[in-house]
Amino acid sequence: MAMTDPHSNGTPGGSWSFTATLHGFGEALRFLTIIPQPWLPPMSEWGMVRAIPFFPAAGLIIGALLLPIGWLGGALWGELVRAVLLVTAWGIITGGLHLDGLSDTFDAVMSWRPRERKLEIMKDSRIGAMGSLALVAVLLLKVAFLTSAGDLWWQAILLAPLLGRWSDCYGIYFYPPAREGGLGRSFHDQVQRRDFWFASALTLTAAILIAGLSGLAALLLCWSVAWLLARWWVRDLGGLTGDTYGALCEIGEVVVLATLTVALF
Repeated sequence: MAMTDPHSNGTPGGSWSFTATLHGFGEALRFLTIIPQPWLPPMSEWGMVRAIPFFPAAGLIIGALLLPIGWLGGALWGELVRAVLLVTAWGIITGGLHLDGLSDTFDAVMSWRPRERKLEIMKDSRIGAMGSLALVAVLLLKVAFLTSAGDLWWQAILLAPLLGRWSDCYGIYFYPPAREGGLGRSFHDQVQRRDFWFASALTLTAAILIAGLSGLAALLLCWSVAWLLARWWVRDLGGLTGDTYGALCEIGEVVVLATLTVALF
């Protein structure tokens, strides 16, 4: 899994002062969730680029917000209802952002059309059969794995959003965009090496603190699946798009849940 660095001579990513860090974290929450951030200036392309290193941190906040819902649901109704409530709230908190990308990606890549036509399909707001299938499969797998997690459900619900959004950072940094314009191009062209490694260090530390060796295993498997998917989509589409970033996140989350609930751990 050799990785090359396409950003070694990129433009500076700005200061890492406390104010800049707070701003980047706030931008990440605003971009990835429905949590209001009224203290931030109007959303801009540069602000969203500055948010990239904080994507995993925003994922951790998403997981933390889901914890009380899981505790209450489990106490009142049991494991299955808890899992359904968690997955529903999960989608609401994120505004369905990555789920939309997942369905658009699979409508395109499973169409077996020419590359340009696939990119057009991804822009279509309508959902097709393969996109629906991917969406249903991911949601059902999340419910199934969270149900089987038992008392360790809280580890799964913290780690899955964290590692899923790290997959986005990985895809943005290491793989070319499929289109000349758009947010994917801006993300890839402006993200810096230190942004990716900051996000990775935070993710690795949190994964080990939350789940120990199983957290590390989840990170490694999440990376492996992201590597395979990204190579497939780059070959198929000529690069990655905002929709494929969403698909990387959603599939990464399922991989994490599967890893943490497998009988070996």
